[in-house]
Amino acid sequence: MLRRALRISPRLSNGFGSFFISSAYSIRAFSAPSEFSNSSSSPTHHSEGPNQPSETLQSTTKISIDRSGLCNPPEHSHEPSPDSELVKHLKGIIKFRGGPISVAEYMEEVLTNPKAGFYINRDVFGAQGDFITSPEVSQMFGEMVGVWAMCLWEQMRQPDKVNLVELGPGRGTLMADLLRGVSKFEKFTRSLNIHMVECSPTLQKLQYSALKCADEDATSSNGGQKTVTNLAGAPVSWHATLEQVPTGLPTIIIAHEFYDALPVHQFQRASHGWCEKMVDVAENSQFRFVLSPQPTPAKLYLMKRCKWAAAEDSSKLDHIEVCPKAMELTHTIAKRMGSDGGGALIIDYGLNGIVSASLQAIQKHKFVEILDNPGTADLSAYVDFAAIKHSAEEASDDVSVHGPITQSQFLGSLGINFRVEALLQNCTDEQAESLRTGYWQLVGDGEAPFWEGPDEKTPIGMGTRYLVTAIVNKKQGVPVPFE
Repeated sequence: MLRRALRISPRLSNGFGSFFISSAYSIRAFSAPSEFSNSSSSPTHHSEGPNQPSETLQSTTKISIDRSGLCNPPEHSHEPSPDSELVKHLKGIIKFRGGPISVAEYMEEVLTNPKAGFYINRDVFGAQGDFITSPEVSQMFGEMVGVWAMCLWEQMRQPDKVNLVELGPGRGTLMADLLRGVSKFEKFTRSLNIHMVECSPTLQKLQYSALKCADEDATSSNGGQKTVTNLAGAPVSWHATLEQVPTGLPTIIIAHEFYDALPVHQFQRASHGWCEKMVDVAENSQFRFVLSPQPTPAKLYLMKRCKWAAAEDSSKLDHIEVCPKAMELTHTIAKRMGSDGGGALIIDYGLNGIVSASLQAIQKHKFVEILDNPGTADLSAYVDFAAIKHSAEEASDDVSVHGPITQSQFLGSLGINFRVEALLQNCTDEQAESLRTGYWQLVGDGEAPFWEGPDEKTPIGMGTRYLVTAIVNKKQGVPVPFE
């Protein structure tokens, strides 16, 4: 039945047409994804290991710098240039403190500084930006996430009101495709209160446009205005943090490529134990990495992370990344799912285990040095999905964590194979090529085998590099497609 529904109205328009799905009960009958006809596919609970960090945290009035044990410090040979406002700000923090700052603080300032952060005053997404995300690849991604959200709503017994929250919505493409896909299911769309968690004023404006929003006079006694999306007739609100989203309603949270931008602390094993990697200003006035000679407050999170891991996982590593903000965000999500009901879907690139040195900088689709020209490149790190699981389970006994599974498994089980077949039946040759390329990027692995274009533009599949996990209230059972 779902296969038939996915073939309904394949007419292509600006986004290759609307997406209609059958009832969520039909969706649950899906088996593993079949092969796309035009292409070929190219921890348990707390356990302590013998090498856990155990030093007692010490406070010092002045930080001394140890560079002797630093592994492979990067060289920066670019010509001196006038410092940007962000560079001056970072150097000012280091000078005021009398010593280096953590990699996490550097990362947070670079990405979200209110005046000069990478995400704050520009559109960084898409072919003209610095990187491309799954929703920008194909409308089918948002449509499949919409399938998942409506399935969860049905598992919640179709509540009259539900919060639909997206963390870090980018241009708003995912939410727009999701709403177009479910627009014919009026009972579901009437239940929605949409909340966009976004700190960038520039991106908020793009999201407003993508959702085809309009401001209407509020009918409540308070007067004022409310914003409504014309894609689904649902109210839309913007918030700087998840904590600002009202509680008390069942909540569906979508976090796609959000966790990877949360600031990470980096630790390196030295002769006297684990030392935190820091950012300092060198004699030539350029930024460089150093090691803290004393335990830092973030060491507590390293200790927690290593307790969650099997001994052999941490004993073989010389570098470990931990993300306290990911642990704290997951804690907040799990508490809300446990009390209000609902579920969270987390999609990102990462590992189901301890992450070593993964922090990277991307500018105009190319890797660049992390410390060069801060504020001009995106910084991101692999997501530790095992830490997400432990954080959620530690926060609430009322939630269950499912996955991670690969993005390919997730999208395939929800019916993306049938959707692409339906769209291919009624499209131009150019649209068909775009569909095939987008499909491969979403579910494929490695370089697309069918590509005949320029080598430098060969599509690279995200199917196994991206993982998907769900945190849901236990009363709702196992979410689709994690059965």
